[in-house]
Amino acid sequence: MIVPGEERSFLFDLFRAAIAAADPAKAVPPYLPPPPRDGRTIVVGAGKASAAMAKAVEDRWLGPLDGLVVTRTGHGVPCRRIEIVEAAHPVPDARGRDAARRILSVVKAAGPDDMVLALISGGGSALLTLPAEGLTLEDKQEVNRALLRSGADIGEINTVRKHLSAIKGGRLAAAAWPAETVCLLISDVPGDDPSVIASGPTVADPTTFADARAVLRRYGINPPPAVASRLAEARDETPKPGDERLSRSWGEIVASPRASLEAAAEVARSHGIAPLILGDAIEGEAREVGRALAGIALSVARNGQPIAPPAVLLSGGETTVTVRGSGRGGRNSEFLAGLALALRKADGIYAIAGDTDGIDGSEANAGAVITPDTLDRARANGLDTVAMLAQNDCYTLFAALDDLVETGPTLTNVNDFRAVLILPQATASDRA
Repeated sequence: MIVPGEERSFLFDLFRAAIAAADPAKAVPPYLPPPPRDGRTIVVGAGKASAAMAKAVEDRWLGPLDGLVVTRTGHGVPCRRIEIVEAAHPVPDARGRDAARRILSVVKAAGPDDMVLALISGGGSALLTLPAEGLTLEDKQEVNRALLRSGADIGEINTVRKHLSAIKGGRLAAAAWPAETVCLLISDVPGDDPSVIASGPTVADPTTFADARAVLRRYGINPPPAVASRLAEARDETPKPGDERLSRSWGEIVASPRASLEAAAEVARSHGIAPLILGDAIEGEAREVGRALAGIALSVARNGQPIAPPAVLLSGGETTVTVRGSGRGGRNSEFLAGLALALRKADGIYAIAGDTDGIDGSEANAGAVITPDTLDRARANGLDTVAMLAQNDCYTLFAALDDLVETGPTLTNVNDFRAVLILPQATASDRA
């Protein structure tokens, strides 16, 4: 059992276990392919974990190799043979564009005896940015900002990104053909769909220009004229299943949200807390997901259903935030604010939520924690939780309460991690 006063440290232990399960140094080596018999090994990649993945390859690779990967600023690690480029995320910049252009050029030069080893993780969509013909970086930045504020889910966002790109949606592997392309992926998307992870640069794309147009209509986004023209003309469709250029491309998911949840569940059991994994692909508006999980937590506390306390509800996936205010925050802090309000100060319920990459939205925190007295402490500090949630200002709320979770860049990314701890009511009263 958990000693009174150690609820927060228990939740942090769960979060650390989830991150450790997706450590590239541990996750990548078992999936490394054998070196090509006659050709070169060319390493390319993109994502928040790509630099750490590159180092894991270097540390275990027996033959010669070189290459280039692009990661988020602050997420780089020193490599000897693979060049690491840092670029902006979530809104792309010229560094990411230039790196993507170089990556495409490198793989185009690969021959049939060569192997392209692609290291792909979450964040790769923004980092591997190469505008399609007729588009500028500024066009893509404008659309990207609008999508991020709209409440669109990651699948919808990446549908648009793929149709504005010269490298996503299978185009990277198509450019490398007839070389073999082996893709190692760390999944940050609900369902672990390789065509969605970093917008699927090495796999066939089932979406179309019509799908991309539909996403923009659904969220009332008016794109720049060049973007609207490209989507309307619908020329140069992404490679589809059965495309010969993808016939020598294959991949493996080396780390996933589900595996991280299982690791956290094992830690919970070691503390005598029963884990219940609700799912690794939970989506929806962050504050509404918080409200839904509050309902489950209250059922556990009051009725022992669907599990009896002491228990912890574990979940992953990627919620969304429709930005209407001018505050600071991310989806995990909004989830927690929604959860706290719906719990209404219920005794014995604690929670943590954080992005496993260490960055919740655009702030420096991974997420935050709540306790049964979160709302009372906010009120005592002159903070209106309802108003701050309405203004998308939950970073400010949890910073004032000293309840932020700050890990720094974790060098991996298997999306959001959420844990809601429910203690027996008698035990909770003892802790009050």
